[in-house]
Amino acid sequence: MTSKTEYRLENLTCASCAMKFENNVKKISSVSDVIVNFGASKLSFEGDATIDELLEAGAFDGIKVVPLHKRKPDPKIPFYRRKENVVTAISLVFVLLGLFFTHKSVPEPLIATGFFAAAIVVGGLSMFITGIKNLVKLEFDMKTLMTIAIIGAAIIGEWQEAAVVVFLFAVSEALEAYSMNKARQSIRQLMDIAPSSAIVRRDGELLELLTEDIQINDVLIVKPGQKIAMDGVVKNGYSTVNQAPITGESVPVLKNTGDEVFAGTLNEEGALEVTVTKLVNDTTIAKIIHLVEEAQAEKAPSQKFVDKFAKYYTPAIIGVAILVAIVPPLFGADWQTWIYQGLAVLVVGCPCALVISTPVAIVTAIGNAARQGVLIKGGAHLEEMGRITAVAFDKTGTLTKGYPEVTDFLTVDDARNDILQAVAAVESMSQHPLARAIVTFVQEKEPVKTTVTDFQSVTGKGAYARVNGTLVHVGSIQWATELVQIPATMKEQAEKLQLTGKSVMAVLIDQSFQAIIAVTDPLREESEDVLHKLKDIGIRHTVMLTGDDKRTAEAIARQVGVTDVRAGLMPEDKLTAVKGLIGQYGRVAMVGDGINDAPALAASSIGIAMGGAGTDAALETADIALMADDLRQLPYTMKLSRKTLQIIKENIMFALGIKIVALLLIIPGWLTLWIAIFADMGATLLVVLNSLRLMRIHK
Repeated sequence: MTSKTEYRLENLTCASCAMKFENNVKKISSVSDVIVNFGASKLSFEGDATIDELLEAGAFDGIKVVPLHKRKPDPKIPFYRRKENVVTAISLVFVLLGLFFTHKSVPEPLIATGFFAAAIVVGGLSMFITGIKNLVKLEFDMKTLMTIAIIGAAIIGEWQEAAVVVFLFAVSEALEAYSMNKARQSIRQLMDIAPSSAIVRRDGELLELLTEDIQINDVLIVKPGQKIAMDGVVKNGYSTVNQAPITGESVPVLKNTGDEVFAGTLNEEGALEVTVTKLVNDTTIAKIIHLVEEAQAEKAPSQKFVDKFAKYYTPAIIGVAILVAIVPPLFGADWQTWIYQGLAVLVVGCPCALVISTPVAIVTAIGNAARQGVLIKGGAHLEEMGRITAVAFDKTGTLTKGYPEVTDFLTVDDARNDILQAVAAVESMSQHPLARAIVTFVQEKEPVKTTVTDFQSVTGKGAYARVNGTLVHVGSIQWATELVQIPATMKEQAEKLQLTGKSVMAVLIDQSFQAIIAVTDPLREESEDVLHKLKDIGIRHTVMLTGDDKRTAEAIARQVGVTDVRAGLMPEDKLTAVKGLIGQYGRVAMVGDGINDAPALAASSIGIAMGGAGTDAALETADIALMADDLRQLPYTMKLSRKTLQIIKENIMFALGIKIVALLLIIPGWLTLWIAIFADMGATLLVVLNSLRLMRIHK
């Protein structure tokens, strides 16, 4: 099996350059399956290719390749010192000098022409070199069209306009490079999150090691204020950790012995010793970076349409330009005038804005989502999410917290604390989830200090034991009625609690009924608000799919406002339900835990996993992962997706609309090179700046 090779790319400035570079690499006989990821500036291929071969493939635009894991900090070059900006400024100076001498009544017009020619050479030299090479190979891209147009303008004596066009094109290129760098910052920020080295205790010694050299079971020493370098489990220590870079949570999370921590998160207060559980390339942040880059590389349906359209668009523009330049003069019009118009058509027809209309929006949206703790695994999923009309929710762990809590404790008399201590003592010997909920409830108030003997578990009923010599039973109401007489008022209270979906247990002390305890998997605080927001966004239908009994499910549904409840479902039943919803509502999202709901997640239009951080299954199986296990990220993701769809449509309209208006100016003969380049540059800038609006969308 051929291994996959990956490199990072530098100086990758435009989408059409990325496509050309990809085609050049494909021509290397020893490689196959070449993918150039424009959004992430990344090259991947199968086979063998030397650095020199790759550099030669990218020589047309100065594209460089560097090792994938090489950490190279971006040099902070001031705006005025960047090469493209310096070239643009010098070109402007020559243009201004040319204009000055044009309007001075100097005897020698060659002075003005000389300055315009200098502006053309300085501002467009690299473009001309590429354009002429392309022309020889009959490859018609943006730089080829510009080269033909500018050389043609010079030949017919339009030096002034040719110089201004070159200057404006240089401005357009510089602004596009700046804007794309802004769009790529999300990936760069993710890559800079985790430190490159850490202090490790190995064989009794403290060593500072690069993360690439840290092994599983090494122990990291993390001081307050330091970032955690690797995924691991807290061995010693107690501290709060800011997990915002991974999960998007704004509130720091308390970490104690045995808790999981992630690379790139910030240790805030106490010192921690962390046992490393994953190598540097397997950490959660490494997987997020990889998945985000893969997502940005995957072409969305809109982009596939644009790529296909652009394939026919450029030859069509060349054909139109030739017809404009030749047909009117054949019927007696002025040759110079219409050749000029034809050259202007070439300029206005540059497909740059159209080519980047979709990828710049996708790159920006997916990067923004990753920073907010939402992992979207492709442009196709991003677009599909924006078209969702119905959402199906798993109950346990999605609408509810996923673990039981004590909600009610009612006693016959006032011996509340003594009864609680006795109950917790018995339940501390049990492994049942409800038992653990009771122990946790009591321990939050005071430690369990009593002595337990003769513990017995009765399957399906409960448990009993002697606590400090006193016999204590804790179990179901049904079991309690078999043992003693339950007071009518307590029985009535138990029935009311059961009707709300809670599990109710009875407490007997020395064969005397003493109390009832209600336990339930509590609703997430945000669930009701999230359901309301989804309806406000325009989701037509929400449904709960759960394996729980109907009474419990309906109680939860009433609280959150879900009217369609389907309870008692096996995994295959959830799958059938999702297929039925798709038939009824079209596009349906399924929100679940990424493991138990795998069939339904796979069958849905979009599978959304709760709690992706630290859950490999969720990262692998779902189309979208809500990393912080926070349901409030769902309306944000919907809003981002819908806004992205809107912006992609606007971009395509801008890219084509401005050019159509400019081309219509041919009819009265008003189209000039100036108008053409302003139309092209304006469309490109509108598309990029419009896409960057996606960076402002937050939860």
